[in-house]
Amino acid sequence: MSSESLKELLVEELKDLYHAEKQLVKALPKMAKAAFDDELRAGLTEHLEETKEHVTRLERVFELLNEPAKTKVCPAMKGLIEEGSEALEEKDASSVRDAQIIGSAQRIEHYEIAAYGTARTLAETLGEDEVAEILQTTLDEEGEADKKLTAAAATVNEAALTE
Repeated sequence: MSSESLKELLVEELKDLYHAEKQLVKALPKMAKAAFDDELRAGLTEHLEETKEHVTRLERVFELLNEPAKTKVCPAMKGLIEEGSEALEEKDASSVRDAQIIGSAQRIEHYEIAAYGTARTLAETLGEDEVAEILQTTLDEEGEADKKLTAAAATVNEAALTE
């Protein structure tokens, strides 16, 4: 594969991520509003602010690559968000619903971790060191978000046992 086609692949990955993050900016407030647990609500709200920053970083990455910041529909994120939305509609506010929100949020984080890891590695291969650093920063934050969700799950799941 030539360097140019590898760059095209990177740009396609970034367009997908850009769409995914923009979808998430719309979905996170709904998830936070539906959360029964105050700490989970706060964590989702905090991650919304990080996600807005992820969008800004992706715009910077497009600039560095001399590419327009465009989206490409991300069906994976769309599906993950739709799946999570079903939980919000089906159950009343409770710790059980919070456990379902956490599961949905972690699936989203794991998708983002995979996507950012892929894009970062492509950028490294292409010698786009600044792009790779920016993507690594976001990748680190996505990993931290996943760890926070795991910690929240321990508390929420215990509360769900008593409902």
